[in-house]
Amino acid sequence: MDLYQPEYVNINGEQFRVYLTHEEIQQRIRQLGEKVSHDFYDKKPIFIGVLNGAYIFLADLMRYVTIPCEVDFLKLSSYGDEKVSSGQVRQLKEIDANLKDRHVILVEDIVDTGLSMKYLVEKVGRMNPASLSVITMLHKSEATHHDVQIDYVGFKIPDLFVLGYGLDYAQEGRNLAQIYILQEKKKSEKKTKS
Repeated sequence: MDLYQPEYVNINGEQFRVYLTHEEIQQRIRQLGEKVSHDFYDKKPIFIGVLNGAYIFLADLMRYVTIPCEVDFLKLSSYGDEKVSSGQVRQLKEIDANLKDRHVILVEDIVDTGLSMKYLVEKVGRMNPASLSVITMLHKSEATHHDVQIDYVGFKIPDLFVLGYGLDYAQEGRNLAQIYILQEKKKSEKKTKS
C-alpha cells in the first residue's frame, strides 16, 4: 500500500505544498523515540496523546520507544474548523488513567500559541504525577504567547499554517503522510483592491 503523499493538495479551496517529507518526519521521530527511551529507561512512562491531531505522531513515536510504557488519550478543541485558535480551550474527552505518581509525557501534534499546552500542563499537574514532560511534533516558537516548557521538539517551524500527518483544516488532511504548508499565491493571482 502506498502512503498518501502528493506534492500538492487542495483542501477547502486552498492549495498546500509539501513542507516536511515523510522520510524527514520518520527520521526525526526515530531520534525522539531513542531519546525518550534513554531518558525514561527505568521509569515506565505513560504517554497522553492529545486528540485528534497527535494520534499519528504518537502511533509512530511508540514504534521507536523501546521501554515499557502505557498510553492514554484526551481530547481538546481550541480551533474548531478555523485556521486560527479561538482563544478558548474546551475539553472533549477526559484522561481515563490515574496519573498520581506516574511519569507522564504529554504528546501534542503542534504547539503554537501555547494556550492548549498551558491548560494541559496545569490540569495534569493537579493530578500529582511523579514527573511531567511535553513532546510535540511541531513548535511555532514565534507564535507562542504562553509560557510552556517543551522538553522534546520534533521540528521548530515558522508561524505558518500547516496540515497533514494528523493536522487538519476543518477536519480534512489528517491522512496525508507528510506535512504541508499553505501555498503562497503568485502576485498575478492575488486580487487587487480598486
